[in-house]
Amino acid sequence: MKTIIFIGLNKSGSSRDAVKAAMDLGYYTVVFTDQEKQIEQRSEYQEVHQLTLVNPINREELIEPISLLQESGNEIVLITSFVDSYVRIASALADKFCDNLLSTEAIAIMENKENTRNFFSNQSFTPRFKVISQGIQLPFMLSHRKIKFPVVVKCASSTGSKDVLFASNMRKLENCVVRLQTKNPNETILIEEYIEGDQYLVEVLVSEGQILIGAIIKQEITKGRRFIVTGYGVLAEVPSYLEESLRDVIDTIVSSLNLKTGAFHLELRLTDEGWKLIEINPRISGGAMNKMIQTAFGYSLVEETLKMLVGESPSLDKRTNYFVYTQHLILESSGILEKVTGKGRAADTPGVEEVYVKPKIGTYLTPPLSMGHRYAYVIAKGTTMEEAQIIAKQAANEITFHLKQE
Repeated sequence: MKTIIFIGLNKSGSSRDAVKAAMDLGYYTVVFTDQEKQIEQRSEYQEVHQLTLVNPINREELIEPISLLQESGNEIVLITSFVDSYVRIASALADKFCDNLLSTEAIAIMENKENTRNFFSNQSFTPRFKVISQGIQLPFMLSHRKIKFPVVVKCASSTGSKDVLFASNMRKLENCVVRLQTKNPNETILIEEYIEGDQYLVEVLVSEGQILIGAIIKQEITKGRRFIVTGYGVLAEVPSYLEESLRDVIDTIVSSLNLKTGAFHLELRLTDEGWKLIEINPRISGGAMNKMIQTAFGYSLVEETLKMLVGESPSLDKRTNYFVYTQHLILESSGILEKVTGKGRAADTPGVEEVYVKPKIGTYLTPPLSMGHRYAYVIAKGTTMEEAQIIAKQAANEITFHLKQE
């Protein structure tokens, strides 16, 4: 039977949507997970035909179970991952076991922030940066003349705003570097200029060399202890100057990587000097991204991505065209969740398409230190961005997390 193997799976979001899409397309779905809880909750994953625990997840640990699948008669047509930690591992395994249309080398550049910065170091969209290699101890040789504050300090492999810190002066910068070196002693650390400007996320497919833009999304950033994206506005209409300038950046990225087939998303800020690339990731953005795009345009980006990866032609033709806004909820205090109220009122708000609350009663919740600490979202649509945004924010305000303080 024609089989698609997924490496890693989140309980909700784009990775879960992808497995459901594979089942709907008629494939036998196999998921390798390192989450014991998913095995315990096996009945909740009906779209997964075979769920197997592999811990740790790495290329060597997966070769034998994939070989056994082949020996038992499964025709493996695709090995993939929609989870940030496993995209390159999945592509490397696809190189061995099936016809892989992706470039594992390009994925390795995109998934690591140091590789990305070095590879695109001569491009105008790359911010000024400095690499602090593993093992370099303070005081390192930095001068105020070379570093223009404020700056962002991050680990090369950080994802979801984890291990991304802000420093406004040299003392704070050195403190940030020490913190990250202590927490991640085997990691390279990047120091980048802090970029002012509106931030956008762009979803891209490259099919046989043709560039397809899945969505252009304006982001709302909340800056607390970390930079957390709390709002996403999917643009139903994109100003021509914006789209043309973005296409120039995307063209440069695709041609530089010699990318013939691939899926990635960009986060960029628009400055007086043009676009500045914040990061690139070789997969669709996680969380509610696929549902946002489907609400806006009527197609499933993960489904079209799967079609592309098995050699079919994806179609990103719009079937609907709405402005969509997604409001995420974060907390200002910590505590154990006793109850959540207002979800029904939020869902009944005209224009709201979906309300999702992530944590279960009894979970310990905190203010956000990563994107994983966003605890609920509301997706709303409208004929204008302002309308969609107002609906989403008003509905989100109906939801209250009741915490028991420790």
